[in-house]
Amino acid sequence: MLGADTDFLYRNGVPSPVSQAEARVGRPLTPNSYAGVARRTTRRVVRRSAIYVATLPAGCAKVVINGTSYFECHGTYYEPYQGRYVVVYVN
Repeated sequence: MLGADTDFLYRNGVPSPVSQAEARVGRPLTPNSYAGVARRTTRRVVRRSAIYVATLPAGCAKVVINGTSYFECHGTYYEPYQGRYVVVYVN
């Protein structure tokens, strides 16, 4: 505890109130944590286009991106929208 000036340590001639640095790497909110990096890299940006189709092509698979369901058909993504499908771009 820091109760008096005698609790200060001198490092390189400069008084320091702490005896050692306390890095908390590994917590999700720290910039260099693995959890934070994984969270930032798995987020994707989805933008709608002005291209609509009435039915999906054959061979589509349902995928979930950022909590929303889309259909991936041979590299093209579609989102259900008002009884048809809109092409979306996933970055």
